[in-house]
Amino acid sequence: MTIQTSAFSLEPDMRETIEAKFKEKLILGEARKQELFGIFDQELTEEETWALKYLYAYMPVNDMADYDGELFLSHVRRTLAIRKQVPWGNRVPDHLFLHFVLPYRVNTENIEDSRGILYDALAERTSRLSMKDAILETNYWCHEKATYIGSDLRTISPLTMIRNARGRCGEESTLAVAALRSIGIPARQVYTPRWAHCDSNHAWVEAWADGQWYYIGACEPEARLNQGWFSPPARRAMLINTRIFADYPGPEDITLADKWFTEINLLENYARTRTIHVKVKDNNGAPVAGAEVRFELYNMAELYPIAILPTNEQGEASFKTGYGDVLIRAVKDGAWGEHKLGAGDGEQVQIVVAEAAQPVGTVDFDMVPPPEAQGDADEQPSEEELERHNRRLEEGTRIRTEYEDTFLKAEEAESIARGLGLPPERVWDVLHKARGNSREIAAFLEEQSGEYGEWPLRLLESLNEKDLIDTFRPTLNDHLAGAMEHQGSWAEELFVPYILCPRVSFEMLVPYRRLFQGTFTPEEIAAFRVTPAKLAGRLADGFELWEDLPNLKGKGNPAGTFRLRKGDSESLDILFVAVCRSLGIPARLHPSEQKPQYWHNGAWEEASLQPDAAGSADREANQEAGGWGLLRLLKDSNAGQDVPSASYGENFSLARLTNGVYKTLIYPYGMSNVYDDPFEVEAGAYRLTTGVRLKDGTVRVRFTYFTVRADGTAAVSLTFRDTREEIPVLGTLTREHGLTLLDGKAALMGDLLGAEGAIAAWLEPEREPTKHLLRELSELAESLDQLNVPIVLVIGEKEWTASFDPASYPKLPQRTVFARDASYSALPDFISKSPAREAGFPHLFVLDSQDQIRYTASGYKIGTGKEALRILSGISS
Repeated sequence: MTIQTSAFSLEPDMRETIEAKFKEKLILGEARKQELFGIFDQELTEEETWALKYLYAYMPVNDMADYDGELFLSHVRRTLAIRKQVPWGNRVPDHLFLHFVLPYRVNTENIEDSRGILYDALAERTSRLSMKDAILETNYWCHEKATYIGSDLRTISPLTMIRNARGRCGEESTLAVAALRSIGIPARQVYTPRWAHCDSNHAWVEAWADGQWYYIGACEPEARLNQGWFSPPARRAMLINTRIFADYPGPEDITLADKWFTEINLLENYARTRTIHVKVKDNNGAPVAGAEVRFELYNMAELYPIAILPTNEQGEASFKTGYGDVLIRAVKDGAWGEHKLGAGDGEQVQIVVAEAAQPVGTVDFDMVPPPEAQGDADEQPSEEELERHNRRLEEGTRIRTEYEDTFLKAEEAESIARGLGLPPERVWDVLHKARGNSREIAAFLEEQSGEYGEWPLRLLESLNEKDLIDTFRPTLNDHLAGAMEHQGSWAEELFVPYILCPRVSFEMLVPYRRLFQGTFTPEEIAAFRVTPAKLAGRLADGFELWEDLPNLKGKGNPAGTFRLRKGDSESLDILFVAVCRSLGIPARLHPSEQKPQYWHNGAWEEASLQPDAAGSADREANQEAGGWGLLRLLKDSNAGQDVPSASYGENFSLARLTNGVYKTLIYPYGMSNVYDDPFEVEAGAYRLTTGVRLKDGTVRVRFTYFTVRADGTAAVSLTFRDTREEIPVLGTLTREHGLTLLDGKAALMGDLLGAEGAIAAWLEPEREPTKHLLRELSELAESLDQLNVPIVLVIGEKEWTASFDPASYPKLPQRTVFARDASYSALPDFISKSPAREAGFPHLFVLDSQDQIRYTASGYKIGTGKEALRILSGISS
């Protein structure tokens, strides 16, 4: 029965929508009815009731599987109480509160009852500030808690981020949004799914203050709002958006209005935009409704869809984007068509979808990103503001560093290892990675190694590095005891990765072995071990496939999915693998295809969990589907000296045609030994994508189409397009500029540069762009060492922080030298002009033997290290 209320200014039609969707969730959550909905039997206020119904109405099904209602009730009560306590609580409109304060989820993080914890940490610091200053202060607090480091795709929670003291940009922004919401300030994580001008993506934060949205770089404070190192790259973006778990009416542009969420397009707040109108027709010229229109960019060697939109009844879809090239692919029931649209090609596109076989041979084309653009001339902070800001940065770094000093030390790890009779270097490797969770991991080893010897350490070593910071003893104990029942039944190369290890994909690790072992009778377990296909059949018949939120696919934990008896296809696949491992059956997701498999009769066999939904066009193209073949990549015999070395995910990828879409195969990023052994791949139609990115961000792309037959071998040449460019002289670098080495000795720039060419770069160590560059130089150390050129890394006095330690980068090239710079007179004049000035640090230069600048890059640009190496190789050859 609908409760008439004025809570949150809900209009009647919105109340009806929430009620209807809430009732759907009651049905979906029937298997966990009491755990999820028992909270409604408690005495609730009208506000609490509607807040809970609103959350449940749009709640991802994975969250209904993984969490209990008490968590959501605690979150709601604390959030409503905070709204009454913060000074701006009554100034935040109800619709902003509902959409950007109340939600418990930011990204794909594990959900914890953290709102009160974050509020308690921030309330006193922000209660006497304006909303704008409270946003800045919250970001200084986030900087004290965490800094940037690259990591895997699983998003850690805000509390884990604090425990770890570092994380990638998606985790930094998750922490910052959660922190701002905890003090009642509307906030949202915004992101560009992929950059067009370089390989990667980025996420940051928008926060609302007194009628206006502002942006900040999460955990990377600036002296003022609407400033960040990512501002220039954002002006070249093709999409900047955010997802809201609601029927959100705007006022922002709406990219996609799904039943369960809304994606809003914020690009025009950052960059010039245009709207592309796509009309999809069939071979007879009739409009195709319900077609999937994919707007794809080249990024990380694949064509990645930054938006996927359905066509309406007239076969139309519209997308607001930037002034760069985009590949548009329309798909319906396996039939497809595509069109590459350039920035100057107009805004009207017509695509015919047809059940055609895939192309043959090679296709070459360029993907041109939006050009660099100058931003508005904002008022710059005063010297006093900058000095105060720099002091805050230094103080924040000191606080974070002092916390990191509480982590277990190497000598403590050695003592623990020797006491347990374990190899000290392996124990230290695990405890070092565990960081703020190191004492919990050490306690697990101390409690379990007496009974199980080295196996607790082997379990920890089987996990991803990130698992060590948010996995606790109850989970580890469950997996260790549940797996050791089967130790000795299998060879170690099967037992360790496919039974002992609980990590399947990127789901949250939870205890589940005892649950699954107690679910089936001994007779059933024995039958499943003999014929694992019977287990696959049991799960296929007993569980319902439910797809709702694209970014949460595969994020449901196995125990939750099992109890709810519903999940998306990826989560059901993970469940199957988890159950198999719990019952002593080696299982995995196929390394490249990510399909569930079990070990049977000496080979991997695919588990049939879901019906084949492939369209007729794919059945023709994949007529050999159902078997496996081999793919052998061949070196290009005609390749010149300038052709890049093959590197998976960096300059080439493989994709199989599946239901009209090319699905990229998953192999380790940067894999380079691609010619040694053939790839085992599923039979079907394939596309090899190669690309070389030029300095302006343009990519020279080549598609090579081929087919792999079941039990056959396809040999395909891995070729790149010719990308030879002249290497111009851009200026010179001053050799007489004075620097200070880190040991306090004075040196001239010329003494450090030598006479055979060099790399020189001015850095800002606390910022993400500099950390990317240092990582790239470390990864290229072997190649740079072969060139034997000096690498001079300079840190300005204003950018220097006492916590910076070059020893943190032990893998840099051998001839790397750090220095401090009291002034910037060695920097060429063009660095002080746009766009280099706006791009900011790092400023990198490649010099020839005459100190002539042959290449320069400023600011955030993934791949700068590779470009510098290529230029150095070119001018030295």
